[in-house]
Amino acid sequence: MSKLNPAELLDFLDASPTPFHATKVMTGALTQAGYSKLNESETWALKPGKKYWVSRNDSSLIAFQLPAGEVISKGLTLIGAHTDSPCLKLKPLPEKCCEEYFQTGVEVYGGALLNPWFDRDLSLAGRVSFADTKHNLKSGLINLKQPIAVIPSLAIHLDREANNQRSINAQLHLPPVWFQHPKKRIDFRDLLRNLIRKGKLLRGVSQILDFDLYYYDTQNAAIIGLQHEFIASARLDNLLSCFVGLKSLLNAPRAKGALLVCTDHEEIGSQSACGANGPFLDNVLRRIGQSEENTQRLIHHSTLISVDNAHGVHPNYADKHDPQHKPQLNQGPVIKVNANQRYATNSETAGWFRHICKRNNLPVQSVAVRSDMACGSTIGPITAANVGLKTVDVGVAQLAMHSIREMAGIKDIQHLYDALTCAISG
Repeated sequence: MSKLNPAELLDFLDASPTPFHATKVMTGALTQAGYSKLNESETWALKPGKKYWVSRNDSSLIAFQLPAGEVISKGLTLIGAHTDSPCLKLKPLPEKCCEEYFQTGVEVYGGALLNPWFDRDLSLAGRVSFADTKHNLKSGLINLKQPIAVIPSLAIHLDREANNQRSINAQLHLPPVWFQHPKKRIDFRDLLRNLIRKGKLLRGVSQILDFDLYYYDTQNAAIIGLQHEFIASARLDNLLSCFVGLKSLLNAPRAKGALLVCTDHEEIGSQSACGANGPFLDNVLRRIGQSEENTQRLIHHSTLISVDNAHGVHPNYADKHDPQHKPQLNQGPVIKVNANQRYATNSETAGWFRHICKRNNLPVQSVAVRSDMACGSTIGPITAANVGLKTVDVGVAQLAMHSIREMAGIKDIQHLYDALTCAISG
């Protein structure tokens, strides 16, 4: 098996401040590797031994390679992940002027830890819809890159109980500060258009019509720790899984059928046309199967590995874990189990994945939450229920999940890649 270069993951994380950018980077890598682009509005003429990708909403993608022979009875090994992460999203009419500061209103996207967003150097990125100079409707991706905003903390002198019980009101306390300005009204769309023109981010922008824009921390991803054993970055949940899944697909044996699905909106329930609770994957599998009978046979012979990071045991909060289930960073992928099907793993799929790891001398762990605590979820149960795929939920252990800067083990990147590659190879 090939060795992954952690620096490539750092570059991917830095280049992917939004699901749109992550999808663009991945589809670019797929195209460079010889995958052909498919358009959902056109007829597909899929051929054995060929490789394809298709995207939806610019923020979700499915890529697959077909074996040289017949795919239906052989089935596919599917790897699933998600492109989105908790963050702050700009409101449609974001302008705010208070005490001669220009600010923007935001909505909290997903289950974000909010305190770490204060006092960070923030920038803005996402997708913009606009009219060009010839009055044509267009859209494109932008990334301002430079730190243009900050959410300043309230001084401890003005809130002596801040370290004990400070609460955050998302409406009142999260609007980032951009600059000082005495005017009471500034049109954000005009401001954004000027920033786009000045930075030459898009061509021919005449009028900004709408946008999906997200704040992000400008601090780059990094390898940290005295022994360089950790990676720290925004959006490790779940771009780390997207990156490793992509690498596993690109290096899969040509004789094997494999599929990568990376969907948007997992952090808010996957309830969208491009989310795991939408029809995207089912649509693609039906076009691969070409008939209802063949599609059902293909699904029966296939297995999904839902890959989403797991909660590693925190040394300062070890009591938050079940004593028998304390995943460690750098100790291999974690099989995620929940009695109430918040994860789709069952004994057969867990046994299948564990057997792959043991047979190839790869480390593997298990996690189940404390019996008195609630459990998160993934695209695994949603996809299993909607499509009918056998599914196992796995992921690397991480700390600070849903913070603006998360932490994982550098060795686990290779451990996960090796496990996924072996699963595809059979």
